[in-house]
Amino acid sequence: MTGGVSHTDAAGGWRALARAYAGSPLALGGLALLLAIVLAALAAPWIAPQDPYDLARLDIMDSRLPPGSLSADGSLTYLLGTDGQGRDMLSAILYGLRISVAVGFAATLLALALGMSLGLAAGYAGGRTDALVMRAVDIQMSFPAILTAMILLALFGQGTDKIVIALVASQWAYYARTTRGAALVEGRREYIEAARLLGLSTPRILFRHLLPNCLPPLIVVAALQVAAAIALEATLSFLGLGLPVTEPSLGLLIANGFQYLYSGRYWMSVFPGVALLLTIVALNLVADRLREVLNPRLRPQ
Repeated sequence: MTGGVSHTDAAGGWRALARAYAGSPLALGGLALLLAIVLAALAAPWIAPQDPYDLARLDIMDSRLPPGSLSADGSLTYLLGTDGQGRDMLSAILYGLRISVAVGFAATLLALALGMSLGLAAGYAGGRTDALVMRAVDIQMSFPAILTAMILLALFGQGTDKIVIALVASQWAYYARTTRGAALVEGRREYIEAARLLGLSTPRILFRHLLPNCLPPLIVVAALQVAAAIALEATLSFLGLGLPVTEPSLGLLIANGFQYLYSGRYWMSVFPGVALLLTIVALNLVADRLREVLNPRLRPQ
């Protein structure tokens, strides 16, 4: 039991949510595109024509070949061309998607867990706890996310774990503020007061009863912040502050090809840029539809 809602009612609610989401063909297209991108990223080691990390298989004679070219030994067709190191761009993009999507989702989940816990504590406890958490949120949100991430990466250096930490530090405040606002509203309802009178422990009240009723706005924020995390990681990698060259994400692929852009070798930057754009657009389409479905005031009458 969570706020007086049975498991049957919850299942019916999820089915109603799915039906409402399916009412938008554009949102369904965005969801299908997102699933295709995630599956391609997960299956990169099996569907990529080449392992871009295997230096023994790279041939410098294949560098900077245009789309549709054959490899020097004729064994491989480079559908999207090659980069300056002779890597197949299609393979590099699939592996880059794998890294970008993994970093984006990992940072979002960690930031969600941290911000959600602090927001629940602030909204439920109130008083000094609320004041302390919200002042930290105000300080964090007064700095641009990219500035916070750049400062942390300058201190800690490059690496996948470092950039995830930088993204978490840049985004946790959004979840804390959203959760705290929802917790303040839900905390005044009768089922929370009944849980207190029954003598239930604070963690059980927070995570078993209060949290599930705060999830709708958090789901929307998380969907938007995944796109923001991927875009921020790509920006940092483009600037040379994100992932190392041994782990090229989409941002680093764009940066590597940028120097050739004005010489007519557009494919080195344009194709990774298109992959990044499609990923962010798909996430935003899904997030916008979730916002409409989960907020009754935005539903068409």
